[in-house]
Amino acid sequence: MRVVDLKIEDIAFGGKGVGREQGKAVFVPYTIEGEVVSAEIVREKKQFTEAELVEVKQSSPDRVEPKCPYFGRCGGCAYQHISYEHQLAIKWRQVRDALERIGKLKDVPMRPIIPSPEQYGYRNRITVHAQDGVIGFFRRASHRLIDIEHCPISSDEVNRALTELRKQNPRDGHYTLRASANARVFLQTNDAVARALRDLVVDLIPPNQQLLIDAYCGAGFFAKALLEKFERVIGIDWDRFAIAAAKENAKEKETYIAGDVGTELKKVGAVHPNRPASEHDVENGRLRSIAPTTLIIDPPAIGLSADVRKAIVDLAPTALIYVSCNPPTLARDLRDLKDKFIIESVTPLDMFPQTAEIEVLVHLQA
Repeated sequence: MRVVDLKIEDIAFGGKGVGREQGKAVFVPYTIEGEVVSAEIVREKKQFTEAELVEVKQSSPDRVEPKCPYFGRCGGCAYQHISYEHQLAIKWRQVRDALERIGKLKDVPMRPIIPSPEQYGYRNRITVHAQDGVIGFFRRASHRLIDIEHCPISSDEVNRALTELRKQNPRDGHYTLRASANARVFLQTNDAVARALRDLVVDLIPPNQQLLIDAYCGAGFFAKALLEKFERVIGIDWDRFAIAAAKENAKEKETYIAGDVGTELKKVGAVHPNRPASEHDVENGRLRSIAPTTLIIDPPAIGLSADVRKAIVDLAPTALIYVSCNPPTLARDLRDLKDKFIIESVTPLDMFPQTAEIEVLVHLQA
């Protein structure tokens, strides 16, 4: 394989630096824009080339020493070589660029990114794998494991659980280690940033609202925090364990439904007051009163299906809050919704420091 010298021009979503050789993009991990590097070409494709870093010839002032001895071999972190302030700048820019390029959005109302109070030791759970006496994470771009004794981005409680697991010589398999004992309900990985996200949602919604529909509600993370602002709350999630947890100590105004989000949104849309007007909505020549509805959607990384996007349009909420862990699928979904809603604000949050992952909250109004 050949070695080339490159000037890194940008950081792509996913964390790899981008240089160009004769106009063709070359992706090089563990680099920073502005750096001059030597890289070994490992894979050439029609549209782009992949390479591995050989040497940093001209270093960025934002380059720092990684705190993890496994960094570069473990597939978990992508940014430990970058100062935290610059990580935030990269992620903010990647959100904006995805919305402009994929979402075809102009003049995106970006707000400053919300940082994590802890850059290390923040993860409240990890999943490790055991195979042939090796316990750890998958190596980067590989199905082989790297033995891990301590994960610097994980909390002390999680690392203690990892130490205990290693003492037990476990069978081959996957093991989720948590700081919390609540094993069956999904929770955000970074407690402090999760609270900041919840507080942001609460602040966006004015008091004295009528109906909240919380789609992908989990155990009611947002719904429970918003009870005082709504006359009625409906939560929808496919996870029956999460819905069971949401129903515990639920008030009379709360309804939680275990089912497919698209299917259940259509059912709600068929009876709720915001459905498109028809002749049945007319009383004495006037439309019946329309109750303002707020919809929160927090889908998995694949984003919204076409059915869910259509159900949202048919539901016609007066306010829509979209929480995403994947800017490209968020941008795709907003492209389909932009004719029906006005984007009020886009707020990135750094839920996952040292990694290339980004959380985003988008506030939309009909």
